[in-house]
Amino acid sequence: MLHIDDLVELLSCNDPDDWSTKLIEIAKNFGFEQVLFGMVPHKTVPLETAFLRSNYAASWRQTYDEQKMHYVDPTVAHCLNSSLPIVWQPSIFKSQQENEFYEQARSYWLRSGICIPIHGATGEFGVMSFVSSEADHLAIAGDAQSLGKLTLMRDYAQESAIQFLAKADVGLDDVHLTKREYELLKWLALGKTAWEISKILICSESNVNFHVKNIKRKLRVGSRQQAVVKAIKQGLIYPA
Repeated sequence: MLHIDDLVELLSCNDPDDWSTKLIEIAKNFGFEQVLFGMVPHKTVPLETAFLRSNYAASWRQTYDEQKMHYVDPTVAHCLNSSLPIVWQPSIFKSQQENEFYEQARSYWLRSGICIPIHGATGEFGVMSFVSSEADHLAIAGDAQSLGKLTLMRDYAQESAIQFLAKADVGLDDVHLTKREYELLKWLALGKTAWEISKILICSESNVNFHVKNIKRKLRVGSRQQAVVKAIKQGLIYPA
C-alpha cells in the first residue's frame, strides 16, 4: 500500500540517511524489495557525482560504480532521453556488453523492475528504480494505477532530495583555462575531432587529447560534448 502521509514525511527528512530509510520502507510496503534513487543537478554533471541512495547489495554498488556501468546500463541511456518509464526485460539489453551487465545484475537478484526518469524543473536529472526478485514487473507496468503510484513516489522523492544535491556546478571565478584550452574548446564547439584540431593547430593528436582531458577535469564533466555545453552555459565560449 502507498500512503500519502508516508510520502509527505519524505519532505520533512533533513538527514539523507533518515530520508533513505524512509524511502526504502515506502518502496517495500508497495511490494518492491529494493529501490535506487540517483540524481545530479544537471545532465552535464558527471553521473558518478550523483546523490545516490539504495538498498542494493553493497558489492554490486561497488562493482557498478568502479566499472562506471552507468555508461553501459541501457536504462540510464533511456532515462537521459525520455520521460517515460522503462521496464527491465531481456529485449532492452541488446549488445554483448549490455547482456553481460544484465547477467551480473541478475546474479545480485536484480531480475526485474521499473526505472522512472527524473527531469527536474531546474535541470536536475536522475533515475529511480524499483526492483523485485519476482517476474511480476510486466503486470505492474501494464497497470496504470500502480504505475501512477510509482510516479507519484518518484515526484515526492525528487522534490525532497533536492536539498541533498551537491552543488557540482562551477562558476566563472572557479575555472582557469589556459589560452590553448580556450582555443581547443572553440574548435570542439565547432564539432572538430582531435585529429582535425591537431592539424589545425599543428601539434600531435595526443597533445590535443591531453589538453581536452584537462578541460574536462577543470569543468568537472565526463565528455567533450559536456565540456562544450558547460563552457557555453558558463559564458566561457559562445555558440558558433
